[in-house]
Amino acid sequence: MSTVNSEEIRRFGEKLRRLRSQRGLTLKGLAEELGYKSHTYISEVENGKKLPTLKMVLQVARYFDVATDELLKDEL
Repeated sequence: MSTVNSEEIRRFGEKLRRLRSQRGLTLKGLAEELGYKSHTYISEVENGKKLPTLKMVLQVARYFDVATDELLKDEL
Protein backbone atom coordinates (compact mmCIF):
# COMPACT_ATOMS: atom_id res chain seq x y z
CA MET A 1 0.00 0.00 0.00
CA SER A 2 1.44 3.36 -0.97
CA THR A 3 1.41 6.38 1.26
CA VAL A 4 0.20 9.81 0.27
CA ASN A 5 2.91 12.44 0.11
CA SER A 6 2.59 16.20 0.45
CA GLU A 7 3.06 16.72 -3.29
CA GLU A 8 0.04 14.52 -4.06
CA ILE A 9 -2.04 16.42 -1.51
CA ARG A 10 -0.99 19.74 -3.03
CA ARG A 11 -1.78 18.52 -6.56
CA PHE A 12 -5.31 17.44 -5.57
CA GLY A 13 -5.85 20.90 -4.09
CA GLU A 14 -4.60 22.56 -7.28
CA LYS A 15 -6.92 20.45 -9.41
CA LEU A 16 -9.85 21.24 -7.14
CA ARG A 17 -9.09 24.98 -7.29
CA ARG A 18 -8.83 24.85 -11.09
CA LEU A 19 -12.14 23.01 -11.46
CA ARG A 20 -13.85 25.41 -9.06
CA SER A 21 -12.46 28.46 -10.87
CA GLN A 22 -13.47 27.12 -14.28
CA ARG A 23 -17.05 26.96 -13.03
CA GLY A 24 -16.83 30.46 -11.59
CA LEU A 25 -17.51 29.20 -8.07
CA THR A 26 -16.29 30.79 -4.88
CA LEU A 27 -15.12 28.63 -2.00
CA LYS A 28 -18.40 29.40 -0.26
CA GLY A 29 -20.38 28.50 -3.37
CA LEU A 30 -18.64 25.15 -3.75
CA ALA A 31 -19.10 24.41 -0.05
CA GLU A 32 -22.83 25.02 -0.44
CA GLU A 33 -23.02 22.85 -3.56
CA LEU A 34 -21.26 19.97 -1.79
CA GLY A 35 -23.28 20.34 1.41
CA TYR A 36 -20.57 21.73 3.70
CA LYS A 37 -21.58 24.30 6.31
CA SER A 38 -18.32 26.21 5.92
CA HIS A 39 -15.79 26.74 3.16
CA THR A 40 -12.83 26.38 5.57
CA TYR A 41 -12.24 22.66 4.95
CA ILE A 42 -12.30 23.11 1.17
CA SER A 43 -9.86 26.00 1.46
CA GLU A 44 -7.51 23.88 3.58
CA VAL A 45 -7.67 21.04 1.04
CA GLU A 46 -7.01 23.44 -1.84
CA ASN A 47 -3.99 24.82 0.01
CA GLY A 48 -2.58 21.37 0.82
CA LYS A 49 -3.08 21.76 4.56
CA LYS A 50 -5.60 18.92 4.91
CA LEU A 51 -6.15 15.60 3.22
CA PRO A 52 -9.40 15.26 1.32
CA THR A 53 -11.66 12.54 2.69
CA LEU A 54 -12.82 9.75 0.41
CA LYS A 55 -16.31 11.26 0.66
CA MET A 56 -14.99 14.60 -0.57
CA VAL A 57 -13.07 13.04 -3.48
CA LEU A 58 -16.23 11.24 -4.60
CA GLN A 59 -18.37 14.38 -4.19
CA VAL A 60 -15.92 16.46 -6.23
CA ALA A 61 -15.69 13.80 -8.95
CA ARG A 62 -19.48 13.60 -9.24
CA TYR A 63 -20.06 17.34 -9.09
CA PHE A 64 -17.47 18.20 -11.74
CA ASP A 65 -18.11 15.01 -13.75
CA VAL A 66 -14.49 13.84 -13.69
CA ALA A 67 -13.00 10.46 -12.86
CA THR A 68 -11.45 10.04 -9.42
CA ASP A 69 -8.26 8.94 -11.18
CA GLU A 70 -8.02 12.37 -12.81
CA LEU A 71 -8.19 13.97 -9.38
CA LEU A 72 -5.80 11.62 -7.63
CA LYS A 73 -3.15 10.65 -10.17
CA ASP A 74 -0.67 12.65 -12.20
CA GLU A 75 0.20 9.85 -14.63
CA LEU A 76 -2.94 10.30 -16.71
